[in-house]
Amino acid sequence: TLGMLASQAIAKSVPPDASVDKWKLYRWLCEARPKLGISDRALSVLNALMSFYPKTDLAGSDGLVVFPSNAQLSLRTHGMAETTLRRHLAALVESGLLTRRDSPNGKRYVRRDPQGAIGEAFGFSLAPLLARAEEIEQLAAEVVAERLLLQRLRERVTLVRRDIAKLIGTALEDGLAGDWMRYEADFRVLVLALPRVPTPEILTPALAALEALRAEIINHLERQVILKKSAGNAGQTERHKQNSKPDSSSDFEPRFESKQGGDAEREQERVAVQHGNGDEKTSGRYSQWPVDVPTTAKGVHPQPANVSDALKPYPLGLVLQACPEIVAFGPGGAISSWRDLMTAAVVVRSMLAVSASAYENACAILGPENAATVIACILERAGHINSAGGYLRDLTRRAERGEFSLGPMLMALTRANEKPVRQVG
Repeated sequence: TLGMLASQAIAKSVPPDASVDKWKLYRWLCEARPKLGISDRALSVLNALMSFYPKTDLAGSDGLVVFPSNAQLSLRTHGMAETTLRRHLAALVESGLLTRRDSPNGKRYVRRDPQGAIGEAFGFSLAPLLARAEEIEQLAAEVVAERLLLQRLRERVTLVRRDIAKLIGTALEDGLAGDWMRYEADFRVLVLALPRVPTPEILTPALAALEALRAEIINHLERQVILKKSAGNAGQTERHKQNSKPDSSSDFEPRFESKQGGDAEREQERVAVQHGNGDEKTSGRYSQWPVDVPTTAKGVHPQPANVSDALKPYPLGLVLQACPEIVAFGPGGAISSWRDLMTAAVVVRSMLAVSASAYENACAILGPENAATVIACILERAGHINSAGGYLRDLTRRAERGEFSLGPMLMALTRANEKPVRQVG
């Protein structure tokens, strides 16, 4: 082909004083392989051919022709089949790294003079490698530079992703006002758009978008911190008050069933409980539990006095004891803080097909910690609930009216997960 003719012309232009270390050249070839368009198996064949050249340096004054048989090449390529050898040798010739010096009968051999020196050899010439050594070195340097750039971009993307996740988790954990669900959704869209095998051309704009999102979140958090500091006047109270009297009012909480009953059925079971029918007769959809009614709402965005987001979150250990299923969805398969629980709740919310608006409304009414706890409870009994999103909206509406308490739900799940105690004696 014309390409082979060009390679032969380049090989003839090698100056006699040119030389290069053949193994250094081979390392450059390995680095520049993506730009040269050759496979790793072809490089293995080239390595075997170079090993038949007796000297360490490829010199222009030598013939640079190697003439091993296919059997010897197969041995030095760890038993590569002869048909595979021929295919890779053809690829090396087409890429301009080798040239053929064919004998009259097509065999590879050498003629020596009476003193044993090589007179004429037929086989493969390594002269194109020596002629293109400078080009191969430059290609290898470009590949290394691109790899380092890709590594730095991936590191920066990882750091920015970590910063955004921590900032959103901190805001949710501290209950700061803001459209955090939108930030979380934008963050997920950017992360899911990253390819499995990234390139600098793809990572550069993705990194710019992530950094812009991080800057927006930081600016929003800084404004929230400034507002929170300026809100410490005598007319406001940031303290949480809760009625913990033992004679607090009682209410009925929906248990984890697939369908909710109407008001008439609810009233019938309320009357049944008040007449002392016992747990056996009230084991349907509702059960009687004490409810802590808050006296004030927390945060700078007050809710009605009976809204349950004013309640203090229950201990994280109690939540995990009642809802162990959500632990597997935490960062690294573990949950050690409220931030981890809220991160897992976002994942579980998507898995249960709960809309972002329903979960955001639950966070506004119940509080981020309690909303994540409710998601964990729903996951625990997901097999008994037809519509997790509808169930969450129903609980949120009841909480807004002051008719829902999270404690009985946790207690019921805790008792259900307790192992029977072995009797002694």
